[in-house]
Amino acid sequence: MEILSQMWSFLGLLTVLQNVLPSQLLSLLHSFYESLQDFFSPYSYFEIPEFNGYCGVDVNDLYRHVNLYLNSINPSATCRRLTLTRSKTSNRISYTVAPNHTVQDSFNGHRLSWTHHVDTVQDSLDEKRSFTLKLPKRHRQSILSSYLEFVSARAEEFERVSRERRLYTNNGHGSYESGWVSVPFRHPSTFETLALEPDMKQQLTDDLTAFSSGKDYYHRVGRSWKRGYLLYGPPGSGKSSLIAAMANFMCYDVYDLELTKVSDNSELRALLIQTTNRSIIVIEDIDCSLDLTADRLSKTKKSTTVDTHNRTRGEDGEESGRVTLSGLLNFTDGLWSCCGEERIIVFTTNHRDKVDPALVRCGRMDVHVRLGTCGVHAFKSLALNYLGLETHEMFDVVESCIRAGGSLTPAEIGEIMLRNRRVADEAIKAVISALQVSIQSEQEPPAEPEERLTTPESIERISLDSPENWESSPGKFGGKRRKVGSSWEKKVKFLVRLKSLTKSDSSGRGV
Repeated sequence: MEILSQMWSFLGLLTVLQNVLPSQLLSLLHSFYESLQDFFSPYSYFEIPEFNGYCGVDVNDLYRHVNLYLNSINPSATCRRLTLTRSKTSNRISYTVAPNHTVQDSFNGHRLSWTHHVDTVQDSLDEKRSFTLKLPKRHRQSILSSYLEFVSARAEEFERVSRERRLYTNNGHGSYESGWVSVPFRHPSTFETLALEPDMKQQLTDDLTAFSSGKDYYHRVGRSWKRGYLLYGPPGSGKSSLIAAMANFMCYDVYDLELTKVSDNSELRALLIQTTNRSIIVIEDIDCSLDLTADRLSKTKKSTTVDTHNRTRGEDGEESGRVTLSGLLNFTDGLWSCCGEERIIVFTTNHRDKVDPALVRCGRMDVHVRLGTCGVHAFKSLALNYLGLETHEMFDVVESCIRAGGSLTPAEIGEIMLRNRRVADEAIKAVISALQVSIQSEQEPPAEPEERLTTPESIERISLDSPENWESSPGKFGGKRRKVGSSWEKKVKFLVRLKSLTKSDSSGRGV
């Protein structure tokens, strides 16, 4: 009781002194007490406020990194109270340390802790937030800098993986503050679902991984941290799906640049400046977007004809009022291309020979990817994705058709499987029939345009006719008689044997 009474007396004395002594003296005494406490304490404390300075405008990036870092390590194991949040556009639950609670951490064998402080500002509804780092005092010189660098790197990686990706397109007002509009990017394509040969998948993923981790290497050799990909092939070969798979693999935003909406080279540069790091800039159908090759031809012929509706000439003699080949070249590999880091530029085209060689040279388009018709491994990938089949008794027949010259794009095979997805056997048979027709059409294309096979339905309908009718129906395939011993007759005999083999296998299994 005497001890309690003495404590109450001491507290009462402190209260009296607080009311009597000047505030400057009280502040000095408080600072002296904290200094004395820090001197005898074995720990050092570092405060990281939410804002830099006292204005509350400039956000402290280190505070944001600490918040992301604590979210990445899932502090539920060491903290008694957490604040859980989830946005409408995300399925990920975010963890935030509750006010005035502590999270334990370790680094290089040392025990550390983070405490989240939230104080209410007097006579205001605002709150003052900060994190306090507690670490051993005798090791602070050796671990403080390296630990904060580790926290920032871990936070940036977590933000890259967990943030919602966006798909941007230019709105035709690139000269203003924001020339892009966006929607959430939720394309489901991945390298696991792509209909590509395994070697090509491995080469692409290795190249992308090396690029994402090559910041120091690019800086050391004096190159901008960017990479160019040219994707070319027939329609339906999977160029857009490959771009989506690259974005999902790298966790990058996608900027779909529509050149026909860009008024001139200045707006093109403005749009480039407004893109963010860790993004993919896509120009699809580069050979159709603008007649860029005409620029080079017109300069070669020294033409002075000007289309007054689409272009004007400035005093320096260069064209303005539209995007030129020179402007696009500077966009991809000029001085303005280094205004950001970790960017991938992708061009797509159906006809590689129609693209100006200056656009696709090394340094602009570093990797050229040819996407063609569906191969054996790509077909098996489609069968697994669409039908859930890892093996099937008629896979050998499909492989024989492909090796015999059957050529269908992944989009065509995918559409056939999609329409027959309820019965896997029927889907495989339809693919075989379509491949047979593809082999036949490559040797003898239809004479009349209206009889060309343009839809999967027509492929299945004509493929049901027997090969014997191909010779005796002059109206269907041009009415040309085949010579005995010709290569075409050998091909037809091969298809007859292949089709009879398919029918016998199907009837023997009760299909």
